[in-house]
Amino acid sequence: MEGEIMNNVEAARLIAKGLTSLSMFGSGIGEGYLIGKALEAIGRNPDQTGSIFSKMIIGVAMAESTAIYALVMFFII
Repeated sequence: MEGEIMNNVEAARLIAKGLTSLSMFGSGIGEGYLIGKALEAIGRNPDQTGSIFSKMIIGVAMAESTAIYALVMFFII
């Protein structure tokens, strides 16, 4: 009985690690989309490069913080 419980705990741990990996993957996709759209906006309106770039950096930092949080949770689990 005790071995069965330990197997369930280990299975739950591995599932949790997989889900945190999935969130890091999603964060990477979101960052790529954000940067692509920012570069597209800069291409359409080069005069606003400074404004768009600074907002892009803030957005990427917020998206990256999600990935860093998921990475920390991955190592804690």
